[in-house]
Amino acid sequence: MQRRDFSRSLLAAGATALTGGAAALAPFNAQAQAAGLKEGTDFIRLGKPAPVDAPAGQIEVVEFFAYSCIHCYHFEPLFSAWAQKKPAHVVVRRAPVAFSEAFVPMQKLYYTLEAMGQVEALHEKVFRAFHVDKVRLNDPATINDWMGKQGVDMKKFNELFGSFSVVGKARKATLLQEAYQVEGTPALGVAGRFYIPGQGPRTLQIAEALIAQLRKG
Repeated sequence: MQRRDFSRSLLAAGATALTGGAAALAPFNAQAQAAGLKEGTDFIRLGKPAPVDAPAGQIEVVEFFAYSCIHCYHFEPLFSAWAQKKPAHVVVRRAPVAFSEAFVPMQKLYYTLEAMGQVEALHEKVFRAFHVDKVRLNDPATINDWMGKQGVDMKKFNELFGSFSVVGKARKATLLQEAYQVEGTPALGVAGRFYIPGQGPRTLQIAEALIAQLRKG
């Protein structure tokens, strides 16, 4: 799914800057080239670092996705399996994108599932509902109807879906998307410094190579 396929209706934003410059990354670039990675093709180095939530000493990997994206549906099992086997020094999180206001209900759906502790149980089911069962879970009414059939506490779901916390997380995800200059999904962000366009299974191989080079310094 490419950004250019949708009208842009994004939130104004600013990203928290991190220290470091091009000179500091010069050794990294040489290492990346030695590992067979091509900057500008395999990955993109951000001109301005994106904010990260990972504790010091850990490397954050962000998966940018949309439930309506068929490529994300195919990538999700690969990413989930990879995340379960990640090294201890890697922190993984997901960020649902919003290329237009039409995406916001899907963002809120994800963060409501997260708040209810239902991501593991229902995240991939949402993808299947969208792409296999053809249930378009991109508006509140359809989302509410489908969720009512999943055996969850609907009173709690509806309270969270419209809550300040969930709305705030959706907005923050859009800001992060802008900081990483996400142009399509699925995609990965690494350490607030690198953006990896979706390239099927190779996306994860590139992430592993970047993580290894970052660990070397």
